[in-house]
Amino acid sequence: MTDTPHFPLSAVVGADDLKLALYLTAIDPKIGGVLIEGPRGMAKSTLARGLADLLASGQFVTLPLGTTEERLVGTLDLDAALSEGRAQFSPGVLAKADGGVLYVDEVNLLPDHLVDLLLDVAASGTNLVERDGISHRHSAKFVLIGTMNPEEGELRPQLLDRFGLNVALSGHTAPTERGQIIRRRLDFDSDPQGFCAEWETQQQSLRERCHKARSALVDIPLDDAALEQITERCFAAGVDGLRADLVWLRAARAHAAWRGARAIAEEDIDAVAEFALRHRRREQSPLAPQQNQAPSVQPSNPSEGQGQWGEMPAQALATGARREVPSWPKKP
Repeated sequence: MTDTPHFPLSAVVGADDLKLALYLTAIDPKIGGVLIEGPRGMAKSTLARGLADLLASGQFVTLPLGTTEERLVGTLDLDAALSEGRAQFSPGVLAKADGGVLYVDEVNLLPDHLVDLLLDVAASGTNLVERDGISHRHSAKFVLIGTMNPEEGELRPQLLDRFGLNVALSGHTAPTERGQIIRRRLDFDSDPQGFCAEWETQQQSLRERCHKARSALVDIPLDDAALEQITERCFAAGVDGLRADLVWLRAARAHAAWRGARAIAEEDIDAVAEFALRHRRREQSPLAPQQNQAPSVQPSNPSEGQGQWGEMPAQALATGARREVPSWPKKP
């Protein structure tokens, strides 16, 4: 253990989208955590540690590399159960993270069954350990923060979908912003206590705002008008399942609480749309009828007309979705 303080979240330069997503998940952990995508050196762990300071417990737990299932969920001592008639439970990482932040670096490199287990507990807030007819249940309510570098491997779509929000960080930072980041980091490294004291006023304001939003959350209705907008937009985006609708509605309510509003407004729905849809949007949305649209050039293969190619979403192109390009008539 060390008494060295963490870099305050209020002092982080830029990354406004990610900071907002973290605030919303801290306000309502039922959103299901945040998956952060981006290259190394983008201060992902710094931001996650800073978030822990906004929670009541301040607990920050990192899932160790090469962790086992027993180390994650905890173990039961069968000898004690048989001899003393009680379940002797040794807590794992999930128990230690209760009330705080659980940070999973390079979550895409974890075995799928551990990711699945981790997401189950994050969604339910309860960890159940069973062994040979003996069971133990304990609270495991934490804010789940996962990071991944897409260049090192992807998560299966089924697991990707179960993260509530998704934010991508760009490795290209403007020179002015880069200079501010380096200067603040140097100041923190040279005098951590002094640096944190300098930012304490802003940090305390963040704590109070998050606390106030959490308290107000229950009084903001998950109204039908907001749900109707969200379900229509999820349908238009072609997302599979219903998790996107639920996460989007919860995140919009958390955003309304963050603003200090008493009801979900359209600006709340718009503010969190990309967080909820980015990792769930289909690469190619269902095509609209083409009867009234005449292509400017008729390709040689009618089954792959200009309408289909032209309406392919930009998201699909950006993520490298593959599609056979129609063969056009050669010039004479």
